[in-house]
Amino acid sequence: MGSELIASSCSRVVVGLGKTGLSCVRYLSSKQLPFKVMDTRDQPPGIDQLRKEFPDVEVHTGGFNQNWLNSADELVVSPGIAVAEPAIAEAIVAGAHVVGDIELFCREAKAPIVAITGSNGKSTVTTLLGEMAEEAGLSVGVGGNIGIPALELLEDGGKELYILELSSFQLETTHSLEAAAATVLNLSPDHMDRYPSMVEYHQAKQRIYKGCKSAVYNKQDALTTPLLPVAVSGVAFTAGKPDLNDYGLLQEGDTTWLCKGVERLLDCSQMKLCGQHNQTNALSALALGEQVGIPLSAMLEVLKRFTGLKHRCEWVAERDGVVWINDSKATNVGATVAAIEGLGSTIKGKLVLIAGGDGKDADFSDLEQPVSQYVRTLVLMGRDAPAIEQAVEHSVSSEYARDLGEAIAASARASQPGDIVLLAPACASFDMFASFEQRGDLFRQQVVEFLGIDRQELP
Repeated sequence: MGSELIASSCSRVVVGLGKTGLSCVRYLSSKQLPFKVMDTRDQPPGIDQLRKEFPDVEVHTGGFNQNWLNSADELVVSPGIAVAEPAIAEAIVAGAHVVGDIELFCREAKAPIVAITGSNGKSTVTTLLGEMAEEAGLSVGVGGNIGIPALELLEDGGKELYILELSSFQLETTHSLEAAAATVLNLSPDHMDRYPSMVEYHQAKQRIYKGCKSAVYNKQDALTTPLLPVAVSGVAFTAGKPDLNDYGLLQEGDTTWLCKGVERLLDCSQMKLCGQHNQTNALSALALGEQVGIPLSAMLEVLKRFTGLKHRCEWVAERDGVVWINDSKATNVGATVAAIEGLGSTIKGKLVLIAGGDGKDADFSDLEQPVSQYVRTLVLMGRDAPAIEQAVEHSVSSEYARDLGEAIAASARASQPGDIVLLAPACASFDMFASFEQRGDLFRQQVVEFLGIDRQELP
């Protein structure tokens, strides 16, 4: 099928530019395959670079060119454009085959692929597993929905392993992944502005397991269980006590162990990652690594030193017994629940939670229980602050802040020694910031300034 679809006589349109679209253009050009480029924006990101590198390529901007779409054999569609978009759907009826950058990558890649998706934690697990592979001396390519576009990983050649973070959007247009190991880490409502219901979101995520040799899933989240034939091998991870061949946590007094079955692998106090959710991230990485032959010793060595990713439960500062944590990447309810439960269950004090922003039509009701259990004060800002307050039904005290500066000051007043002040918004950032990265960077900067900390004191 692959050779037929990439035949040089095939008519193609790359739909959507940006970093991913440019990677598709460069790949198709390197294969001397003809294509056109289309973007609905007047001045899409990457347009100047495209015209500089490929001045002879036909480009249409400012909307869909339906004639181009309907006459194409293959559409290489950006993850940001839904297959259900009417213009794309019409082209499919006309006979176009829709793929994305990951499908092009899978047709070309020669080394095994580890494929990682989930509502939360996928960037941490992808990066962690990549460092484990490097520690073991493997030549590894890490990218996809994080960092380097997948197609650019092919440029170096000679890789022994690829580790890809994949979004549900990318999986929609991927048909021949057949990963050596694949996982859905967890599933909670997200992108409900794109998917009609959780059913469609679940179906998109489940595509990662199609053709995989080994499936790794979360035993505490039934939606991650692969809908696969019994013949496909699988291993589970859990925050509880594991079954014989699965990964989990074992509590002995004040010590929490990462385990496989009854075998104790690592005392969690030796890890720099904090929170139970990061302990389960570590377990999933261990399970995936085992499936592709990464030695346990290399994986445990990395777990002892891995400090996590920026904006993902990132330690910012500590002053007067209060720790400040930046989890700006918690852009949905599931991520915030994971942070609240993961951190709240490991400290003697309480959390002061800073939340709010653009909720993307999410249901915030899942916040009520963990907020009532672990949160001392809720500091709310942004467009959907009232919706969050209503969802938790005043289970804790709350106050509003007009901006991050006010939120930080309010949090400092509310916190007590032993507490954590946690920025975990449960919302996207676009109502107040350019990105979750900008939100997190400003939080980090303003916390340090508010506390009067010399930057040389920080690790």
